[in-house]
Amino acid sequence: MTVLDTRALNRATLARQLLLDRADLSAHDAVAHLCGLQAQEPQEPFVGLWSRLRAFAPAALSDLLTGRRVVRIHLMRRTVHLVTAQDALAWRARHATMLRRQVLGVYRIELDGIDLDELAAAGRAALADGEPRSMAEVVRVLAGRWPTPGHRALGEMVVAALVPVAQMPPRGLWRAKAGVRNVLLSSWLGREIDPPAPDGDPVGEALVRRYLAAYGPATAGDLRAWCGLAGLPAAVAAIREELVTFRDERGRKLLDLPDAPRPDPDTPAPVRFLPAFDNAILGYQDRGRIIDDAHRGLSVAGERVVLVDGRVAATWTVEADTVVVTPLRRLSRADRTAVAEQGRELASFLSDDGSDRVRVAASPR
Repeated sequence: MTVLDTRALNRATLARQLLLDRADLSAHDAVAHLCGLQAQEPQEPFVGLWSRLRAFAPAALSDLLTGRRVVRIHLMRRTVHLVTAQDALAWRARHATMLRRQVLGVYRIELDGIDLDELAAAGRAALADGEPRSMAEVVRVLAGRWPTPGHRALGEMVVAALVPVAQMPPRGLWRAKAGVRNVLLSSWLGREIDPPAPDGDPVGEALVRRYLAAYGPATAGDLRAWCGLAGLPAAVAAIREELVTFRDERGRKLLDLPDAPRPDPDTPAPVRFLPAFDNAILGYQDRGRIIDDAHRGLSVAGERVVLVDGRVAATWTVEADTVVVTPLRRLSRADRTAVAEQGRELASFLSDDGSDRVRVAASPR
């Protein structure tokens, strides 16, 4: 069985994630290809798409949100994701059990003894008039009937797990600052979510294919880490004849689609600036293909990172319209020049062409 080393996996990941070459895709098609963008920080998906698309205008993504073609919902790993409306409707039921389990993992004691089906029905009724409501407003409707649990536990169980809801614009629009207001997903998109399949797991099988197209080659553990779903080994088994397998340097089996890109490991990789919580890093159990173990914590701490030669080599922030880059390792003169050039382009994007200032700090000794 062919062994793919870390560099080969890195280049495959960059290609699938549209980070090796910027893509000539619409914002909608990019969101679909990537299986959504992690979006608990509302402005971060704009940077994620800017780094991946040749001609990305922020208004295009805002228009998709207001036009109800993409939505912000709790989905993979119980985190807020920006996904296409079609995927939200197709995937939400398959994630329902996982979402319940994740919330119970945090609030099991507070929610002990509560009939979750009754709570779900009451939560849906509280949102049935189509008026967008904050989690606190939903809880105020429910607290009289369930006074014992803390408001946070009750609210998260309803809006993050039991009731399929979308987070309404202006939350998530370019440069908008707005709190979370929830509306029934079915009300916002005009139809109910797809029900669970009576036989087999067609949604799980589709998720495996879609994940490998955007993240492969990958292990079954990587797939589980990305979505948090149980039961996917059966979905993998059902489509096993469609897949090819490799090994990584540690002997683990990697699954992939036969015709998906696996570039030459020596393919040059340009500098790329990634937003906080980018799935190019978080979409794997083993993130060693793109980030060193010493820096793994950055990926869950909300740090924005810079890829140099395809790997995390720096963090970045914005101060007074200046992109400030802090290297994590020594950068060559050529690398610093490339980082500064891409940083200037990012500064211009973030400031609507008002600034192209960038500052690259000294490399650590």
